[in-house]
Amino acid sequence: MNLGTPLSPAAVRVLLLGSGELGKEVVIALQRLGCETIAADRYPGAPAHQVAHRALVLDMTDPSAIRALMEKERPHLVVPEIEAIATEELERIEADGLAEVIPTARAARLTMNREGIRRLAAETLGLPTSPYAFASSLEELRAATSEGIGFPCVVKPVMSSSGKGQSVVRTPDELEAAWDYAAKGGRVDQGRVIVEGFVDFDYEITLLTVRAKGASGGIETRFCEPIGHIQVRGDYVESWQPQEMSPTALAEARRIAGSVVDNLGGRGLFGVELFVKGDRVWFSEVSPRPHDTGLVTLGTQRLSEFELHARAILGLPVDTALRRPGASAVIYGGVEAGALVFEGVDQALALPETDLRLFGKPESFARRRMGVAFSTGETVDSARERAKSAAAKVRPRPL
Repeated sequence: MNLGTPLSPAAVRVLLLGSGELGKEVVIALQRLGCETIAADRYPGAPAHQVAHRALVLDMTDPSAIRALMEKERPHLVVPEIEAIATEELERIEADGLAEVIPTARAARLTMNREGIRRLAAETLGLPTSPYAFASSLEELRAATSEGIGFPCVVKPVMSSSGKGQSVVRTPDELEAAWDYAAKGGRVDQGRVIVEGFVDFDYEITLLTVRAKGASGGIETRFCEPIGHIQVRGDYVESWQPQEMSPTALAEARRIAGSVVDNLGGRGLFGVELFVKGDRVWFSEVSPRPHDTGLVTLGTQRLSEFELHARAILGLPVDTALRRPGASAVIYGGVEAGALVFEGVDQALALPETDLRLFGKPESFARRRMGVAFSTGETVDSARERAKSAAAKVRPRPL
């Protein structure tokens, strides 16, 4: 693909469907390569809205709104960044030749819904996963737990992000609350959940996997160093790179990740989540876009996950090399408020090898990610301590 000049007839136009903090970094990476960027989201003032050439607000679950947007903007590439999108319409748009969907419209449809991607991984590809079942009512959920899944288990909406609507259930008495929480936390009320049996794992990783054009001109699959992370109620609070793994486990993780993304096809970066115990690895989930735990790559890699995504979707060479061990720690809003001010930024940035991203979200919630601190160091342990210290120094408060 030849690159042109933004806001000119030669421009390569890229439309993001979803404009959060990850999308903001993707927009910046695309603009550095001369792309014209259009950022869409369901609310005004989203992070990527603040840096894109054009910002649009629409209901992305409405097929007619998606179609009208494509016909108006005529993007060359469409990059889904969230789950709540009319993916069936994206498939029709791709079939009609209106735009190329990244990585593909099929991949967007399968990965935006936990049922689609789990059935692909476990039933089509035969990859190891946790025990699972799907339920469309509280009664079906009760039956699934009593007939094989057991307790403890995890209940998730089939469509959600960042752990929203996800809960650990330890007894039958907790199932009703878990069902209600999943209904409230889903990106779209599907009336359906996945219930997963617990896997006895040592740690979780995100394996950033890139499908990009290689030296031969064909699409090649490459891997970043594994990212370890800690989640609370399914929401990432801390990540680090690299996560130490046995050679056998790393090879198996790459095999599983490669199997999934190569089946999905297309170009771009995928965040593949895996459970690991010793040399054993289980597939958990995959996102066809940069991953929140991958924010650590802003400091650790020569090319961050956002730069890798931008290069891959534009058909450019990629480099997944790690520069230095590092870690990230989330900065939460801590309060329910509108505009925030952030105190302690100077103190956080005074720490060696440390940087911040404040996302610019227009509204704060107690558990909403409002920023991230990331640090590098001689070791992962030293970087983790520094990143957590930096995040703790940043104190959001209402204006």
